[in-house]
Amino acid sequence: MNGTLNKVMLIGFLGDDIKMHYFDGGNCIGRFQLATNEVYINKTTNEKITSTEWHNLVVRNKAAELCEKYLSKGDKIYVEGRIKSRQWQSEDGSTKHTTEIQVTEFTFLSTKKDSESNKQIPAADVVKNTNFDPENNVLPINDLPF
Repeated sequence: MNGTLNKVMLIGFLGDDIKMHYFDGGNCIGRFQLATNEVYINKTTNEKITSTEWHNLVVRNKAAELCEKYLSKGDKIYVEGRIKSRQWQSEDGSTKHTTEIQVTEFTFLSTKKDSESNKQIPAADVVKNTNFDPENNVLPINDLPF
């Protein structure tokens, strides 16, 4: 196979509210951290261990505006995207590195705003670039789980 694949799928909880950055020309990006957990039992102590991994996520333009409007710290979300690494020079002259997930699709799984007000997201605001049926949150029949 000559092709390559850079695809990430995560289900996790927002670690903070969306941080928006606006640019000339009307474009914007939103940044937030997503926490995923792994739970296992230590075989020697029978202690339940929870390990949390933090992921830096980036959403762009309309998707960023929707995330800012409906998501807040603690909300559960499903995202798909690709891994992107970048580097830059900090103010002190040192080189900084980061790895981010560039989000291409997402589905809100549970939001505090939704549960507090007991209302659904208006259909006009639902993101159309998702592979999931937003009402059923199930995989399409032809989608293989591996």
